[in-house]
Amino acid sequence: MKTIGLIGGMSWESTANYYRYINEGVKQRLGGLHSAKLALKSVDFAPIAELQVQGEWQRMAQILGKEAQDLEHAGADFILIGTNTMHLVFDEVASHVKVPLVHIADAVGEQLQKNGVNKVGLLGTKFTMEQPFYKNRLRDLYGIDVLVPDSSDKNTVHDVIYNELCVGKIRANSKQAYIEIIDRLAVQGAQAVILGCTEIALLVNKGDTTLPLYDTTTVHAERAVELCLK
Repeated sequence: MKTIGLIGGMSWESTANYYRYINEGVKQRLGGLHSAKLALKSVDFAPIAELQVQGEWQRMAQILGKEAQDLEHAGADFILIGTNTMHLVFDEVASHVKVPLVHIADAVGEQLQKNGVNKVGLLGTKFTMEQPFYKNRLRDLYGIDVLVPDSSDKNTVHDVIYNELCVGKIRANSKQAYIEIIDRLAVQGAQAVILGCTEIALLVNKGDTTLPLYDTTTVHAERAVELCLK
């Protein structure tokens, strides 16, 4: 079994799900008392979130690059960044280590492609919805068109993530707002929706809408399980 490296803490709520999903996946495949070999570096999210607001992406790349180096030194055979937004600096973080980084959008893109989805809605932070790093990767590598909400809906999605989900608040009115946004993406032609922030699945899941939902935390964790047992 290979050792998984996980950069977490962004937020710790979703990182806890990463840890659970990975260990459940290993146990499901191997049975008995088996669990994953995993090294975790969990950052303090508050200064990271502040740097996001300031647009200090290179500074964040240096911080996560150091975390990746620590995981490599701890014996990680490959590394996951346990958040969608910080894949904006994926290449810079990857340059700090010799072991592979597993891109969250690749795991999602391959799953969408396998299921025949070629037009998908994307929910996430405003950084993920507005910047090209995520949408272009899905388009260029997997031939998938990506739809995002309008400006007002983007603000709603973003604010719920930072003001509620990242601090463990689950509110019924926010859930209903998300479901309505998903419905509007369906009207635009989305065949499915990517829950492109690792906290969103804390609020909505596949039982809440007829449109297929792709929880990036689950998909990324499943890829980690595959790689660690390969």
